[in-house]
Amino acid sequence: MTSDNRFLNRRSFFQTAATGVVGAALGASLTAEPAKAQWEVGPATESGARRGNLIGVSSYSFWHFDEDVSAPMDQCLQKAAEMGFDAFEVLEQQLDRTDLPYLRSLRRDAFKAGISICSMSTHQTFVRVDPEEREANVKKTMRSVDVANEMGIPTLRVNTGRWDSWGSFDALMEHRGIENPLPGHSDEEAFKWCVDAFEKLIPYAEEKGVMLCLENHWGLARTAKGLLKILDAIDSPWFGCMLDTGNFLDDTEEQLEAVLPRATMVQAKTYYGGGVWYELPLDYKKIGDLFRKYKYRGYISLEFEGKEEAATAVPKSLALLRKNFYF
Repeated sequence: MTSDNRFLNRRSFFQTAATGVVGAALGASLTAEPAKAQWEVGPATESGARRGNLIGVSSYSFWHFDEDVSAPMDQCLQKAAEMGFDAFEVLEQQLDRTDLPYLRSLRRDAFKAGISICSMSTHQTFVRVDPEEREANVKKTMRSVDVANEMGIPTLRVNTGRWDSWGSFDALMEHRGIENPLPGHSDEEAFKWCVDAFEKLIPYAEEKGVMLCLENHWGLARTAKGLLKILDAIDSPWFGCMLDTGNFLDDTEEQLEAVLPRATMVQAKTYYGGGVWYELPLDYKKIGDLFRKYKYRGYISLEFEGKEEAATAVPKSLALLRKNFYF
């Protein structure tokens, strides 16, 4: 048989198969009640399709910025795999090494453990009066893009930053994340600074294949309105939204719904043992219903922020998220 004949036979096979499937489906539609499509899966389906969102965990869940708690990144990765998470998120501030052999060893270890590294969270601020400080933060973020690229991480969480008018994060939390601009300046100025910085970063991130995702992480993105203002100002498929369920302190469900249609990835807070800075009464059954309403199929990454030991609280959090985030 010639190669041309083999091609024609293969094409005939697929055409015949497609015709058969369409014909069977057409016949079924004429003789039976409309049935649920086999690719629509829910919690009780017998289909082999994935039933829910892939659930990850941030290395932050094992650490909480506590210098007295030893949580090396490689150990956090192994804990995540052993606990049964689908994915892992790196908090860059927690990386004690960024040399290439170490970064690539984490990438290798994740592959061997059957867990994907779905995101890296970094910190920067573009809410700075001095343009040289803003530029320094752009360059710092480019280095974070490089780290993510070396680890094969597709997404980098970014922030607007904040005015730092309260002096410390603890003080900021005492004021529920609300702060005033520095004297002589305005939030409108700062929004422009942030948009300009992200527009400088996006071409570099695209070149490296790393998507930038802006989080509702205090500062100008503390509210859904502020977050959406920046998202609407930047038109790029390489700039998305990291939605954190625990960072809208007021009208939480309403603000979550306002942003959810734009969400590229989600971080989900839990507070077993009581919150470290605060605790929101997050109803994950309602939140899960909301996510199904908007057909969100992306990653959910746990950020455990309670006082209970991570060894018990993190597995409980995984069970909670598995139960409520299904398609």
